[in-house]
Amino acid sequence: MERSEHTPEEHYDEIIDPPRTLPGRLWQELRADPVRAPEHLALAAGEVHGPAAAEWISEMRGRYAHQPPELALMAKRRHATLSRWSGAAGGVGGAWTMLPDIAALAWLQSRMVFYIAAAYGYDPLDPMRPAEYLAMREFYPDPVTAREALDGVGVTVAEQYVGGKLGGGGADEKLLTRLTKLTIRKGGTKLAAKAVPGFAIAFNAVTNERETRRLAKDAMRFYGD
Repeated sequence: MERSEHTPEEHYDEIIDPPRTLPGRLWQELRADPVRAPEHLALAAGEVHGPAAAEWISEMRGRYAHQPPELALMAKRRHATLSRWSGAAGGVGGAWTMLPDIAALAWLQSRMVFYIAAAYGYDPLDPMRPAEYLAMREFYPDPVTAREALDGVGVTVAEQYVGGKLGGGGADEKLLTRLTKLTIRKGGTKLAAKAVPGFAIAFNAVTNERETRRLAKDAMRFYGD
């Protein structure tokens, strides 16, 4: 096996760093249809993160003899670190940076799920990966139902939500609510602290990392069992 000048973790860090901003097209979709933001993000994640995860797992297996749990742990650690950095940067402007921070966190967390799936031998290009991500986030009771919604079959996120929760508020407020639910457990109680400039720097860093590690644990349990 070819020897690398880097440790597995150092080499991994070089190839795993994702773009720090969402694709422009995805931003347009989220703002145009905030209620179905989780669906739009999951589908975009499949298009962008799936190929990246496939390239990563091929690279890692070609260089190192790691077992799936070790690879999954690498993905967890790196994405948790990135989420902490992102959270600290997003906390500088308080409410002004809250929506970009939450969106960036959702994008990063979705990427992590694809990498963990690949670590355990699941094809990151499979159309079930976006559905599994939504099921893990408890937007649907199971991946099959989530996939049906993504395909436009069955009850969609929008139809579920319009049933009584979609009251007033602007598009950005709705989008913030949906992305918070996608990224942070019981996240509504944390939004006030995220809006305080200065304090939000530390708060975002800790919260984002903790929630990313929590999702990683769910993903490792899902794909590792």
